[in-house]
Amino acid sequence: MTDSLLPDEIVKLARRVIEENAVAGRKISLAESCTGGLVAAALTEIPGSSAVFDRGFVTYSNEAKEQELDVKSDIIETFGAVSIACVYAMAQGALEHSEADVSVAISGVAGPDGGTDQKPVGTVVFARAVRGVDEPEAELRNFEASSRSDVRRQAALCALELLLP
Repeated sequence: MTDSLLPDEIVKLARRVIEENAVAGRKISLAESCTGGLVAAALTEIPGSSAVFDRGFVTYSNEAKEQELDVKSDIIETFGAVSIACVYAMAQGALEHSEADVSVAISGVAGPDGGTDQKPVGTVVFARAVRGVDEPEAELRNFEASSRSDVRRQAALCALELLLP
């Protein structure tokens, strides 16, 4: 379908995100952890994405989440980086530090190591923050952990879906 670095299914969905947000007049931002900028890369594969995509934060370490997105250390200490509380704070921080109307945050355990009984490999949490809306939207997903890249691919697709108007 495309001449892209990324899988066709990701690029196709990223195109929809850019086109539909352009029509809606919305700017978007991202706060990525386990996807390491994959969602931002997908969005910037699309010509004209600069009209919609404001910026992305790749905050892989806990310190980066605290410094770049104002995630409180007690949230990470209490709930962990892979938690609804953390990703919601990440999404809010990305919104506050951007010109975006909507922000999506992603954090998870891509593997092959790092999983626990409570948060096994494949556990990914997402949050969406919308400017002017106080009600948080967040979800925890458990993806089939066949490989690190597969968890990241599934997480990127889910994040892109959350960016659709």
